Amino acid sequence: MTLVPKREHLILLLGDVCVFVLSLWLTLAVRYFELPNLHFLQIHLAPFSILFIVWIAIFFLAGLYGRYTRIFRSRLLATIIYTQIINIIVAALFFFFAPMFDIAPKIVLIIYLLISSVLIILWRVALFPRLRRTRRLKGVLIAAGADAKMLADEIASDARYPFSFEYVVDTENTPSHEVIQHACRVAEEDDIAFLVVDVSDTAIQSALPILYDAAFHKRRFVMINLMDLYQEIFERVPLSLVRYEWVLANSNASYTYDALKRVMDVFAATIGGVLSLVFYPFIMLAIKLDDGGDVFIKQIRVGRFQKPIEVLKFRSMSGNDSGKYGANGKTELKVTRVGRILRNLRLDEMPQLWNVIRGELSIVGPRPEFPSLAEHYDARIPYYNARYLVTPGLTGWAQILHDRHPHHGTDVNATKEKLSYDLYYYVRRSLLLDLYIIFQTIRIVLTARGS
Repeated sequence: MTLVPKREHLILLLGDVCVFVLSLWLTLAVRYFELPNLHFLQIHLAPFSILFIVWIAIFFLAGLYGRYTRIFRSRLLATIIYTQIINIIVAALFFFFAPMFDIAPKIVLIIYLLISSVLIILWRVALFPRLRRTRRLKGVLIAAGADAKMLADEIASDARYPFSFEYVVDTENTPSHEVIQHACRVAEEDDIAFLVVDVSDTAIQSALPILYDAAFHKRRFVMINLMDLYQEIFERVPLSLVRYEWVLANSNASYTYDALKRVMDVFAATIGGVLSLVFYPFIMLAIKLDDGGDVFIKQIRVGRFQKPIEVLKFRSMSGNDSGKYGANGKTELKVTRVGRILRNLRLDEMPQLWNVIRGELSIVGPRPEFPSLAEHYDARIPYYNARYLVTPGLTGWAQILHDRHPHHGTDVNATKEKLSYDLYYYVRRSLLLDLYIIFQTIRIVLTARGS
């Protein structure tokens, strides 16, 4: 049983394409005061089909094919409006530089902007959230801890999930015999379709025979691991449920994936490294004119299998951060004026592309940490060193989703949350996920949300 919708992005894509085509048809009808015939529509579809592909790519970069979380829905309308404006600017430039199409797009584009924006908003804001408004499946959550409570609160607060918890059993405050009683109740009630449990919880072990029998007597029933459902909902790993056996079971990706990723790293880093050389003189000059200090800095970071690596960066602060901070856990260094621009555009990290070519870094992976900070967190956060089982990267899952990670300072709580994203990438790493992270990084750079 799949509780979390897996194909929302595909439904959104198909819906967007339909809206694009319908908007073009309505635009032609409004522009020429008659219903366009098939031949006339096809004349316009030829160039607009190219634009549709570009617009979909822009939608993707804007995050419009991501998860419809509560936070995302709160800014959905503004995101659609901004994206539509960009789409029309792209279309205007396209017809300006590609005049071979025998159409007059100026007025058409203005009308299209209005019609498509209205239809996209209706589709995305009003219609799509109601597509899954069917009867919600009822389930029971039997687990303990802060992560289990967070999951229960999330499901209870968002009606868009196609399931709900009829009740929650906190095994930490519930005696074992009562857990068994709840299991019996689940087995007897026909309207309970699923059960979410922490399979590592000892309180669940005694109730397993009862739950096993329920599978034979109920028409629709399944038991789901809390660890798996939490990852589907939050796209990160619940640290309270991580155990040594879980880390070891996910320690190896496929040989094919490792080989293809290495090829992708070398290819992208070589192309990017050569092209970036064009910017080096301008960046070097800007840094020198800003404060006259060193252009490059070298830093020791922790690489894969906890081996030290030396990375090269353009200097963006008043000195070279070594990861050793005072009692307040903050650096006394300041970001320079030029450094702020370099950070927002990620230009300070361009020299690290040569680390990627050498195999010390990857394009995608956990952020490489200072040795002193790695030692500090390893002593305070369980399983922190599991992130070193994969090659660190220039960008990563935590970098695009976790905005509160400590930068040039220490923060155990924020680093715990960042680790939950790093472990999610560790267990789900794939070429598709890597490509998604790369595209989202491009979006972050273009919107100047620096790190």
